[in-house]
Amino acid sequence: MKEFELIDDIVGAFGHGDAPWLRVGPGDDAAVLQVPEGFELASSIDSFLAGVHFPTGAAPELIAYRSLMAGLSDLAAMGADPAWALVALNLPSPDRDCAAAIAKGLGEAARDAGVEIAGGNLASGSLALTVSVHGWAPAGTLLLRSGARPGDAVCVSGPLGGAAHALATVNLAASVPGCLSDAERSYWRPQPPFVLAARLRGRASSCIDVSDGLLQDLGHLCRASGVGASLNGASIPLAPDAGLGHALGGSDDYALCFTTRDAGLRRDFAVIGEITGAQGLVLDGKPAKGSGFSHF
Repeated sequence: MKEFELIDDIVGAFGHGDAPWLRVGPGDDAAVLQVPEGFELASSIDSFLAGVHFPTGAAPELIAYRSLMAGLSDLAAMGADPAWALVALNLPSPDRDCAAAIAKGLGEAARDAGVEIAGGNLASGSLALTVSVHGWAPAGTLLLRSGARPGDAVCVSGPLGGAAHALATVNLAASVPGCLSDAERSYWRPQPPFVLAARLRGRASSCIDVSDGLLQDLGHLCRASGVGASLNGASIPLAPDAGLGHALGGSDDYALCFTTRDAGLRRDFAVIGEITGAQGLVLDGKPAKGSGFSHF
């Protein structure tokens, strides 16, 4: 199959979006979009490589869905409403079935997240996806890592450790789309809390997504804010069958960890600790030890 026929197949699987801000989508040299007046744009980019970010030999549909949702999680962490994505795909060969499965997974994730696939690129090489995501929020309301202050509550948006438990116990390369167990779903079908992200604007003082492990990611937030945090291990919500170690040092949850003094947020979400003036992380009264995912 020729390259441009393959591109036509992939683009055709996405359908044609009718978002008013998407003036030119796939098919031209560049996408043309318009940010709504009074809003600021947030953008992020991630690469997902076989054998590093997903198991070699896994179903292409699952790889694609997970990759787009994982990329979009960065927008949720910023409190941005997801709007569009650009996707660069490397394929070892012009495999029509593989391309169709990847397009299906990307399209489903895009529909679930309410984003448009505005364009991308196709190249020959080891299987990999690079996802560039873009979204917006009213000017001045985007969340940063640097706003936490002593006395703020440390909260998480949902149970942690499910994906790390799946990585440790399940042969994820053999997962079958449409027949996923709860453990497989926690890894292959992350659901960044976009509705919560919008609610956090103006109510949370800082935010980060838990993609590399709670301790590592909360540590990034604390360093950016020049603070520390004291955590209560018993308060950390765990996914079914996951242990505290999976939550603290495991990766791929794509939940949100945020700091706040808002009474409503403290009531509705798990409060797992408090921001302190002394730098460093403390767990149950002792210095917290642990690591998360490392890219090198």
